[in-house]
Amino acid sequence: MFTYPILITVGVVILFLAASIRILREYERGVVFLLGRFWKAKGPGIIIIIPFIQQMVRMDLRTIVMDVPSQDVISQDNVSVQVNAVIYFRVIDPEKAVIQVEDFQEATSQLAQTTLRSVLGRHDLDDMLAQRDRLNDDIQTILDEHSDAWGIKISNVEIKHVDLDDSMIRAIAKQAEAERLRRAKVIYAEGELQASHKLQEAATILAQQPESLQLRYLQTITDTANDKSSTYLFPMPMQLFEQFANAAGRGPAPAGATDTDGPAPGEGTGA
Repeated sequence: MFTYPILITVGVVILFLAASIRILREYERGVVFLLGRFWKAKGPGIIIIIPFIQQMVRMDLRTIVMDVPSQDVISQDNVSVQVNAVIYFRVIDPEKAVIQVEDFQEATSQLAQTTLRSVLGRHDLDDMLAQRDRLNDDIQTILDEHSDAWGIKISNVEIKHVDLDDSMIRAIAKQAEAERLRRAKVIYAEGELQASHKLQEAATILAQQPESLQLRYLQTITDTANDKSSTYLFPMPMQLFEQFANAAGRGPAPAGATDTDGPAPGEGTGA
């Protein structure tokens, strides 16, 4: 039968083992301190810690998704916008993440907010709306350089929303409409230029071959005859107009004029 000393001893051993054994998952690491000084990073699996002499801090090595709060940003062209983003990062050096910074998540969040305002403030509104990939890379590079001393790796940065006020939205809509009208006019002008070149080439070919012009004239009459309209327009050859113009240029003969210089038949001469 167990005595009280044996029961007390067994209880102390159980408590000691419970305080000494730590189980770390595959994605966890334990930063162990020996009498307040860093000893080593251990895990995963079963870790034995000497109570009161060693202390362990758990670190999660999985990727953390952090939403950066919306920031007031004034662009380089003096447009005020609201911008928020999301960053993806993880701990790659548990020792630095514990020793070099008090709260690595809060530090990363504050650094992301200030970097977001700083980087976007150096660009125009058009860059914020059209070149997000380049801005994401710039923000990620700056964050990764500063967080490397904390044992943090910034894997990705994404700008989520760029919110504008109503007046700026209307101004952008007008600008887009004006741009579409400009492109339409340019395309129409280019079409007219190409058509004029083709017409010039066709006129040159027809001028070299008058038979082709006559065939074109007959084809036009045939197309017009097939139309069901009550009004018909028949093109006239230019040569016919030239003949009419030449005849009108000569005009009628003057009164009393004759075809010969001699006297008219039946008229005599005075004695």
